[in-house]
Amino acid sequence: MGFGSLHSEELAIALLEFAQRSGAEAAEVLQSRSHCAGVFFEANRLKELQNSESEGTALRVWRDGRPGIAVAYGPVNPQVLVDRALSLSELNQPETISLTQETKIAYADDGFAVPVEQLLRWGEEAILQAREVYPEVLCTLDCDCELETTLLVNSLGLDVRHQDTTLHLAMSVDWVRGDDFLTVSDGLSSREDVQPKAIANQIIQRLDWAQQNVEPCTGKVPILFTSKAADMLWGTLHAALNGKRVLEGSSPWSEYKGSQVTHEAITIYQAPDVGPFSCPFDDEGTPTQHLVFIQDGVLENFYCDRTTGRLLGQETTGNGFRPGLGSYPTPGLFNWLVKPGEGSFMDLIAQLEDAIIVDQILGGGAGISGDFSVNVDLGYRVKKGQIIGRVKDTMVAGNVYTALKHLMQLGADAEWNGSCYTPSLIVGGLSVTGRQI
Repeated sequence: MGFGSLHSEELAIALLEFAQRSGAEAAEVLQSRSHCAGVFFEANRLKELQNSESEGTALRVWRDGRPGIAVAYGPVNPQVLVDRALSLSELNQPETISLTQETKIAYADDGFAVPVEQLLRWGEEAILQAREVYPEVLCTLDCDCELETTLLVNSLGLDVRHQDTTLHLAMSVDWVRGDDFLTVSDGLSSREDVQPKAIANQIIQRLDWAQQNVEPCTGKVPILFTSKAADMLWGTLHAALNGKRVLEGSSPWSEYKGSQVTHEAITIYQAPDVGPFSCPFDDEGTPTQHLVFIQDGVLENFYCDRTTGRLLGQETTGNGFRPGLGSYPTPGLFNWLVKPGEGSFMDLIAQLEDAIIVDQILGGGAGISGDFSVNVDLGYRVKKGQIIGRVKDTMVAGNVYTALKHLMQLGADAEWNGSCYTPSLIVGGLSVTGRQI
């Protein structure tokens, strides 16, 4: 049997054996395989049926305590990959070897696969729904079904594996009115159904609100972030709660565990068995866990991998993930859930006297400092509890930490935006500038 014909499990075991025979005192193999089938629509028409596969193997070894990592895609010659990893280990400093031991679990599969024909129908339904109301718009849509398989084994007896299927639908609509150009986007990731008509209806609602362009209110006014736009705020908190940032002293919350850091209405947590990005174990083989980061505004926990946890004097939280196969594990998140508040999106609008709704932004948002100044790509003005039109050439600036201490209302309309489950929210303490019409 040639090396290229080895099955994933056989290859992983062979790599461990070759590594130990070659002088490694410990070794770990992470294998990732994916198959993605999808459909792509452009300018309202089906443009392409997509089908792609990828397979990668990452070998991590330690010799004399020095770590080395090597990656291969497709067929693998075990001895060649081992030799490469051991050679790279000579360039690194010794470290404490910390591996998960003697765990063997084949986790149940998550999600349901659907045929390309169903993806095609979903795409057609969404586009038809939007164009029945706005026949002049041009729709772009991408819908796919992705199957991913992960296998992680090491020389201390770890053997964990998992398979999941995730559905994705992303839709954007271009609306040209003379020299006024508007793009509205929405989408969903799910284990079961991507709700094409619901996504189209959300886009139609936003087009309805954008019928008229109006002047923005300026100065320090309430800002209503939709669940889609709220992710910009939470991204800063991702960084502040990262155990590696705490260890480096770059997190502004490094010394605030047990203290009030946000408004008391905010509770944020992760859940390993919830949502389209649920995950039973991290890239170090540690079971993921339900973990509350902020409870009623009080900082409860940071997230960390095995190495960071040890240096912080605590256990890993099961958040050791690799940014890529060729990377070492580092603290990372798999999902992020914000406990919803009360009131629908329209209820939140109704309580605003004069405010701005932010739905889409241009730019990367805020860093760990929390300071930001972003252009509003899609936003609306609210007066006396009613949306009166779209605002253009508008910027919102301020600080994320300040805004989350000046929370005015959390909605009950939580939705998944990628791996973030968040409601819309109204915050104060931010400044708006804009061009007058």
